[in-house]
Amino acid sequence: MGLSPINTIFVGKNDMEKIPLFGFMYRKLHITVDRKSLKSRSTTLIASMKALEEGKSLVIYPEGGIITKQPPAMVPFKDGAFRAAIEKQIAVVPVTIPNNWIILPDDKLILQRGSVHVIFHEPIETKGMKLEQVNELKERVFNVIDNELRTWNS
Repeated sequence: MGLSPINTIFVGKNDMEKIPLFGFMYRKLHITVDRKSLKSRSTTLIASMKALEEGKSLVIYPEGGIITKQPPAMVPFKDGAFRAAIEKQIAVVPVTIPNNWIILPDDKLILQRGSVHVIFHEPIETKGMKLEQVNELKERVFNVIDNELRTWNS
């Protein structure tokens, strides 16, 4: 995702800050969140909305750190990214990394060899959507990614 040609800011867990050198740069360039802290989650939402207002794109992993027990099957998405998209009336671009679960498995700290494939799907518009439609938007994005995962991993 770091190779995206678009001006993007990552929203990710603050554990990344602990990685020597990389962590310092990550904290300075991106938005970090301590998922256990309500205050941190609130601050992250505010910083994310500000970044969107500045015309930046956000990269958010909507599973929110929940690890699936049966990769590549996904777990349900959290609301935050979709609420922000509807509030700002901006499109969501689903992205599938179909073999990420092989190259970067949840249960190991070691990267596996392999080619990384990144698929940027067609944007899903939110213009005219209301916050009551968050679940509908989440489901649409989930289905796009899930269908691509099934195609690649069948």
